[in-house]
Amino acid sequence: QVQLVESGGGLVQPGGSLSLSCRASTRTDVLAWFRQAPGKEREFVAYSSRSGREKYYADSVRGRFTISRDNAENTVSLSMDNLKPEDTAVYYCTARINRLVVSAIRQPENYAYWGQGTQVTVSA
Repeated sequence: QVQLVESGGGLVQPGGSLSLSCRASTRTDVLAWFRQAPGKEREFVAYSSRSGREKYYADSVRGRFTISRDNAENTVSLSMDNLKPEDTAVYYCTARINRLVVSAIRQPENYAYWGQGTQVTVSA
């Protein structure tokens, strides 16, 4: 069992920046972020392998968001710049003990453990 605890989030103006952090209770190979806006399905945001050599982003956030890991602390962070109103959502940290093939990283059903979620609101 892996427990995930997220922190960060909040209200920010369009064009602003925000950082999210997630701490896992144990070593995991995969850490990723998803988000879910009201009335929408949960969608993939970013993924990092344990080594950090494999990182993938949703097209909608590439170039604005950065995922990073600290394996010594079992944490993953999501740095978000140039935020837009459409980035408003509840952001979830998720994990897997074992690796995922690239074709599977964007499907939430392939992840076993989820954090409680943290709200990010982008509004003037």
